[in-house]
Amino acid sequence: MFATSFQRFAYRNVAKPIFFRMDPEFVHDAVTMVGRILGFCPCLRRATKFFLAYGHPSLEQTILGMHFHNPVGLTAGFDYKALLTRILPAVGFGFGTVGTISNLPCEGNSRPRLGRLPLSRSLLVNKGFRNPGIAAVLSRHAQSRFAIPIGISIGKTNLPRPMTQAEAISDIVSSFRQVEASRASFQYYELNVSCPNLFGNVEFYSPGHLRELLSAVTSLQLTRPVFVKMPISEGDEDVSAMLDVIMGFRVKGVIFGNLQKDRKHPSFVPDEVVSADKGHFSGKPTELRSNELIALARRKCGSALVIIGSGGVFSAEDAYEKIRLGASLVQLATGMIFEGPQLIGEINRGLVRLLERDGYKSISDAVGTATR
Repeated sequence: MFATSFQRFAYRNVAKPIFFRMDPEFVHDAVTMVGRILGFCPCLRRATKFFLAYGHPSLEQTILGMHFHNPVGLTAGFDYKALLTRILPAVGFGFGTVGTISNLPCEGNSRPRLGRLPLSRSLLVNKGFRNPGIAAVLSRHAQSRFAIPIGISIGKTNLPRPMTQAEAISDIVSSFRQVEASRASFQYYELNVSCPNLFGNVEFYSPGHLRELLSAVTSLQLTRPVFVKMPISEGDEDVSAMLDVIMGFRVKGVIFGNLQKDRKHPSFVPDEVVSADKGHFSGKPTELRSNELIALARRKCGSALVIIGSGGVFSAEDAYEKIRLGASLVQLATGMIFEGPQLIGEINRGLVRLLERDGYKSISDAVGTATR
C-alpha cells in the first residue's frame, strides 16, 4: 500500500504537472513508445508488474470462453496503433482493446486531435479513427500470443469524401474478413458504430442501417465473439431499438459507451468547454449516461448480452457502480491519464475490498445486483 501511495503522489505531483504542460498528442505518442519498449523486455515487464499489478481470485471470471484475471480493461482509442499488447498485463489490465482499426490506413482528422479539460476531468477527442490500417496491424501481430484477452476494434475507414451506407458496410466487412483469414490471436471483436468524429453522413444508429450492417458482419460466421460499441448520445427509446436489433443476431455483447457530444452537460465546467476545440469528450462527462444505459441494457436483455461499461472510471467505486448496474467488465483510459498508471492496480485492490464489504465471493456475484 505504501508503494501505491508513493506512486500516486509521484504521478499527481511530479509527472502529471509536467505532462499537462505539454502537447497532449506528443505525450500520448511518447508514453506509447515507452510502453512498447517496456513490453518487449521481459525484465522490464516483470518490474512493471511488480510495482503496478494486483491480482486476487475473487476478481477472476471466465466469459464467453475467455479467462479474465480481473475485470478492468483498456478501452479502444488509446492503443490505436496496436503497440501495447505486451505491456498491458504488467500494468495490471485484465484485458484490452486495440484500435479502432479500419480497412485502409487513416491519418485521422486535422490537429488538434486531443485536448484536456482538467477541471471537468475530461479529454477532448477528435482523432477520427487515426490508425495504420488492418493489414499493418495483422502483419505486426501475425505471431503474437497474448497473455490476456486482447480484442480488436473495427470501424469504417474515415475517408475525406462521402461514403454510402453500402460502401461503409463493405469496408467494415473487408476488415473482418482479413482478421478471420489471419493468424493473429485477437480473442474478440469490437464493432465500433458510435464514433462521432468521422467524415460524412454514414450512420448505424437507425434500426434498418444497424440491421444491414450486422447481417453482413455475422454472415461471415465469425470465430470470435462480437461486441457492439454503443453511443451515449441517443435517447432510451433509440438505444432500446438498437438493442432489439442486436438481440436478433449472433452478437455476444455491448459496450456503453462512447464520447459525450453534449457541451451543455452539467458535468462540464462551463468555461473549459466553451473554449474547447472541435471534437467530443471522454472521462467524467460520459459517466452518468454510460451508467444509465448499462442499467437499461441489463433490465431489457438480462444476461443474454454481456455488458462492458466504459466511461468515467477513475476509482474502484466508479468501476463497482458499473458492475452492480450490470457490467461484467469495465474499460478505462482517461482515468489512467488523470490519475496515473497505478490506477488499474488501485481499482482491482479496491474492488476486492468492496466485494468483501458486501459479502460477495466473486466479482461475477456482484454483476447486476443494483438492477434486480
